[in-house]
Amino acid sequence: MKIESKTVHWGDRRKAGNFTPVTTPIYTAASYVYESMEQLDRVFALEESGPSYARYDNPTRSALEELVRELESGAGAIACASGMAGIHMAVLAALMDRPKRVVAANMMYGATTSMLMNIFGPLGVETAQVDPCDLAAFEATLNEEKTAAVVVETIANPLLRVPALDKIAAICRAADVPLIVDNTFATPMLVRPLELGANIVCHSATKYLAGHGDVLGGVIVADQANFDALRTLSRTIGPVMGPFESYLTLRGIKTLALRVERQCANACKVASWLAAHPRVERTFFPGDPKHPDADSIGRLFPPNRYGGLVSFELKGAGRTEVFRFMEKLQMVVRATSLGDVHTLMMYPVMGSHRDLSPKHRERLGIRDNLMRISVGIEAVEDIIADLEQALRA
Repeated sequence: MKIESKTVHWGDRRKAGNFTPVTTPIYTAASYVYESMEQLDRVFALEESGPSYARYDNPTRSALEELVRELESGAGAIACASGMAGIHMAVLAALMDRPKRVVAANMMYGATTSMLMNIFGPLGVETAQVDPCDLAAFEATLNEEKTAAVVVETIANPLLRVPALDKIAAICRAADVPLIVDNTFATPMLVRPLELGANIVCHSATKYLAGHGDVLGGVIVADQANFDALRTLSRTIGPVMGPFESYLTLRGIKTLALRVERQCANACKVASWLAAHPRVERTFFPGDPKHPDADSIGRLFPPNRYGGLVSFELKGAGRTEVFRFMEKLQMVVRATSLGDVHTLMMYPVMGSHRDLSPKHRERLGIRDNLMRISVGIEAVEDIIADLEQALRA
């Protein structure tokens, strides 16, 4: 079955008594009864599949986990309360019985960087930041000291750089260090990091997977060697996704292939239009033939699909001018998220990278005139028309 068909069918139609529901219902029970204590004991021991207690398992959540596990080609999946809860658990699992050192991309979601520095740092975990697109520097940093894990993004937030995941995975494998990849921006429709050699993949299900701006959640998918530790952490700490959010995410994924196809096509047109606009200083888009990571993009991405994110700098603008431009938008939604059916615009300095100091942002190339668009599924002519009227001086 091809991945487009899996998004529609996988995880559904599990038998319930003498009938089979067409789609997975919302199971709200906190605990479950079995015919015999022996069977319940086997379920608790993970010798037999089935729910026992809501922190451990839930049939709605299990269906979602099975679906995303299959889409990402993993050994197992954990659905979490948020994307950040997922990344936190992934790093925590990697640190168990390993050196307290992480090598992380210097270009990432600001909250991930803040978590590594301000949460794990005081606990004695060192984080070494390095450009993941500089393979020589990356390998040198990884080999400086023993390392517990490497953390990168498939498409870096917000400058949309694309590291050579296959080559990074090979470096990590040679060093016997697990590779954690945040695949939120790419989705399994574009890139499947586990197939390239990664060990743990994280998603903010809030974004493309659910896709409609009405879910907070995350999903972690791991290979066999790392899944047991993740499952133990999930069962012990309990940052699990609720049944209603699991249902909405399952429902959203059924149209993932169609949405991503439309968003990729729209983003290509929006990026080209912005690049030619006199008020735009610079655009950032993986489909740009002059993109600094064009070789990796051409090797890792399917033809003509580069994701639905476009970032751009407004010429001569600062915070005041950016605010004025964004307030003139009429259809494009000014909100901090991405991957929704509607087009969203976010100001990284105010939102995703707010916790980083101005000097840190400047070093990363995140300037005060940078904005990020998550292109939706609307008619692209309407998206461009809204941008055009807002860009008028």
